[in-house]
Amino acid sequence: MTFIRDTHLLYTVQPGDTLFSIANRFGSTMERIEQANFLYPPVTDRYLIYPGWKLLVPVGVDQTDKVYYVTPDGQSLWLPAFVYEIERGDTLYSISQKMNIAIESILYLNQARPGFSRDVLFIGFTLLIPLAASRNIIVTSPLPSESIRHGERVEGFARVFEGNVLIEVQDDQGVIVSHERFTTAVDGGPNVGYFSTSIPFDQQPTTKGGFVRVYSRSAEDGSIIDLVQVRVQFD
Repeated sequence: MTFIRDTHLLYTVQPGDTLFSIANRFGSTMERIEQANFLYPPVTDRYLIYPGWKLLVPVGVDQTDKVYYVTPDGQSLWLPAFVYEIERGDTLYSISQKMNIAIESILYLNQARPGFSRDVLFIGFTLLIPLAASRNIIVTSPLPSESIRHGERVEGFARVFEGNVLIEVQDDQGVIVSHERFTTAVDGGPNVGYFSTSIPFDQQPTTKGGFVRVYSRSAEDGSIIDLVQVRVQFD
């Protein structure tokens, strides 16, 4: 699977905008914006865009995977999503299954984008995919369907009691590949804190795929809460 490793802006076309003015404003190129949004026939004539369209604008190659939403007043807000390039044979259903992400979430994130439809995915089109998340935990790495190995780093943001974040890895047979371990976010609830830790494998996976499970536990009864399950492959 092909992930686009650079920074993108999600921008809503305004009256009077041209592809050239958008590229010039954000330090991109018309060609890169065209390719990311499939701005070709039969979607549209070259260089022709319409107010209300949401364009994904590539603005750098910095390996950060960050996506920002540009508000009408010009602010850039982090969007908890990543960019995936459509490959031959992809459907929304197959992508949803591989990544363990609901189709409805993908549809919502890509609404009003030219070149996107529920039924037809153009090869090379860049699709926005939401990061794996629960109400209080977002996992930024690994990305859904990525391959992981012993010592892989798990990163994200959490708003949890005393900043305690728990992580384990299971394969598809339910075998515990990496036993529950905890790390501490830089801030505890009610603040949102960044967390990062490596996960050693305690035993070899028995299947090709599985899940990185990130969660916290209830202060009342110790039950698992805010569970995020990131679909992964084992390297």
